[in-house]
Amino acid sequence: MSLQPYVSKRIMVVTSDGRTLVGLLLSCDQLTNLVLSNTVERIIRPYDDPEESREVEHGLYLIRGDNVAIVGLVDEKTDESINWNMVRGDVIGGVKHS
Repeated sequence: MSLQPYVSKRIMVVTSDGRTLVGLLLSCDQLTNLVLSNTVERIIRPYDDPEESREVEHGLYLIRGDNVAIVGLVDEKTDESINWNMVRGDVIGGVKHS
């Protein structure tokens, strides 16, 4: 599937090491290399972790295609209504390549 329809839209990317990144897709290619702007990494803490979840701003961000596990469009209205510092959840494991 081509990601060209997602260009200039806000997307979420889960990387092969389990990181969650959200940003505006500026460019992509046939190898799924992605260029995002206004990128934020969401660090969701487990339920038993006393530290709050947080968002870390990265700005312009390049993700190599072999590090991309999942890409999806973000529903901006729903996304803006969520207080991401209060979200808790299990850690996403990495993708094992064989």
